[in-house]
Formats: sequence, C-alpha cells, structure tokens
Amino acid sequence: MLKGIPSILSPDLMHALLSMGHGDEIVLADGNFPGPSHARQLIRADGLGVCALLEAIVRFFPLDEFVEDHAVVMAVVNLKAPEPPIWEEFRRILAHGEGRPVTLTATPREAFYERARRAYCIVATSESALYANLLLKKGVIQGA
Repeated sequence: MLKGIPSILSPDLMHALLSMGHGDEIVLADGNFPGPSHARQLIRADGLGVCALLEAIVRFFPLDEFVEDHAVVMAVVNLKAPEPPIWEEFRRILAHGEGRPVTLTATPREAFYERARRAYCIVATSESALYANLLLKKGVIQGA
C-alpha cells in the first residue's frame, strides 16, 4: 500500500493510468458492457461501481483539453427516454476533478463499442445503473 492512493484503485488499474499517454482512452464499463469481448486490456473491478472508481481516478487523471469529446457516454437507444440519472453524477465528479464544468458527449451504441475496442483498457465494474459506461481521453498535466 502507498500513502494517498485510494484503496479502491487496484495495482493493475493504477499501472494502466500511469502507463497511458496523451490521447489514450479508458472505458469505465457498467456490469452489462461486453468488456471481455471488446477489450485490448481488461481490468476487473468486481463489486465496484463506476462513480466510486471515477471519484478515485479523477484525482490523478487529466482530461484532454484539446478535444471536445474527452468524456463520452453511450447514447440512450430510445431517444424519447429521459437522460440517465447517473450522467449528472458523472458531470459532478468530473467537474470536481477538473475544477471546471465538463460536458459529456453522447455517442451511438455501436460507435461507443468501436471506440471501446480501440481504448487502452476497459475497466469492468459491477455497476447496475443503465447507460453507466464512460470513456475518458487522457490529457496532459500542464507544467509537468
């Protein structure tokens, strides 16, 4: 164990976060997401929810400021359905981590799956909320 590292972050996940470079993407996937069949690298986070992991990750993970789609969610299939409540929680957590409002970009399911296949890694959680998949693009730390 190390000081200051949330225990919710496994060694594999922390290693992935440290290994990712500018522009690399990570998917925090809900329990329904087909992670094993889509991942180049799969990191298990069984028993954990996406929001709990996101709160731990944003302490260390800068979002890419050079693109608009640095936080991507899977669009709801039924366009008449209300926005999933978990998206507001994503915005709150990301804004706290970034120190500014963060816009979520909704992308159609198949496009999200394709982007997830190219992601650096997929973190498979036990999140039960619907449409709780979040793709993040890594940025740079200014002045590092």
